[in-house]
Amino acid sequence: MPRTFTELAEVPVDPDRALLHEEGWQSWTPTTAYRLQDRPWRSAAPQFRAMNYQDPAGLPDGFSGAGLLALDPGDGGAVRVWAAADRTVAVPEIRAAVHGDRVVVSADGPVLETTHAGGLQGALGEWAGRYAGIGPIRPAPRIWCSWYHYFTQVTEADMIENLDAMDRLELPVEVVQLDDGYQSEIGDWLTLSDRFDSLADLAARIRDRGRRAGIWVAPFLLGARSATLREHPDWAVGGASAGHNWDQDLYGVDATHPAALAWLTEVFSTLRGLGFDFFKIDFVYGAALPGARHDPGLTPVQAYRQGVSAIRAAVGDAYVLGCGAPILPSIGLVDGMRIGADIALHYEPERGDMTQPSQRTATMNGVARAYQQGRFWVNDPDCLVARPEVERREDWAEHVARYGGLRGSSDRLAALDDWGLETTRRTLATVPPPVPFPG
Repeated sequence: MPRTFTELAEVPVDPDRALLHEEGWQSWTPTTAYRLQDRPWRSAAPQFRAMNYQDPAGLPDGFSGAGLLALDPGDGGAVRVWAAADRTVAVPEIRAAVHGDRVVVSADGPVLETTHAGGLQGALGEWAGRYAGIGPIRPAPRIWCSWYHYFTQVTEADMIENLDAMDRLELPVEVVQLDDGYQSEIGDWLTLSDRFDSLADLAARIRDRGRRAGIWVAPFLLGARSATLREHPDWAVGGASAGHNWDQDLYGVDATHPAALAWLTEVFSTLRGLGFDFFKIDFVYGAALPGARHDPGLTPVQAYRQGVSAIRAAVGDAYVLGCGAPILPSIGLVDGMRIGADIALHYEPERGDMTQPSQRTATMNGVARAYQQGRFWVNDPDCLVARPEVERREDWAEHVARYGGLRGSSDRLAALDDWGLETTRRTLATVPPPVPFPG
């Protein structure tokens, strides 16, 4: 159905000095401030558009913010911010069209406008403090994560090796987080791969060392090969529209379906009962995909919030870290949030696609979303990777030190060189409080 955009404002600007902050839909979606002459980053690949944009079919080439757009006119005037009027119901698209020395702003849903002094980042920080309306933010633990060395091939022995290394190297790791690779399939979270014997035993070994056990789950994705999808096709939303990864098509989970909600509760209650008290929930955009749902009275944003709320209720006081998550609808639901794309060993993203893993993409979003730290949640810029194979590793370590609210390591600890080990130790030792970054 065609969307209707209503003009909100026509703003005079200095075309050479004006800046537009374009907020991306979810964690990995490119987010930055652009000059008016710039062309905003967009993904050309259909599977990446499906993952990164609320409406991948209707995304314009021009400037467009997912529920948030800010304009510094560049003439000394106040920064103007347009944001979703009710982020718990819908996230309107807010567009900006440049016409010489004028910028015309329009939106396809209810939006509130505010004005702020202090430059773009200062204005976004002031706006965010008013907009969030949430209580105190919990401090983030220091973590070690298996992903960036072992990826999907992690084994139980790998986890124990690094647990031993933490003790031997006296690293201040509080949470040992098992990432993707323990499960038999995407969507079959309680059925283990042949590389793991017992999650309960692994969690117990971690806790016996005085550390906490964490685990990764992509709760709103069902892989085409999963038994869960095969047995419950009616739980999928929007067809195979969640993208393509793990060499298979992906389906979103209908979080308005009572049986699917009961299954989510069972999965997370079980994992909590096994001893995990840190949950990284990833690819969670899958609950907000467009498409027919069991309850047609709920919007995609309402369905998403209902699904995450069910997870929160199931895990109790455990720490919840969001990733691949719609930004504005997640406020108040998670303790920490990945605010950029995955880090990678390479600096530039593959094919120049700024939705994809790389140091450049992770850094861009980390700077642009710095204002969210201590106002929406604790910002997770992604883990420190400090081994020699990392291109420009010194630059990445500096970024994590400046913009890391949550501090994590994701190397094979025994293989770090002297620089990598010292940098890891220093990064984990100095964790900022859950308040806005200075400056």
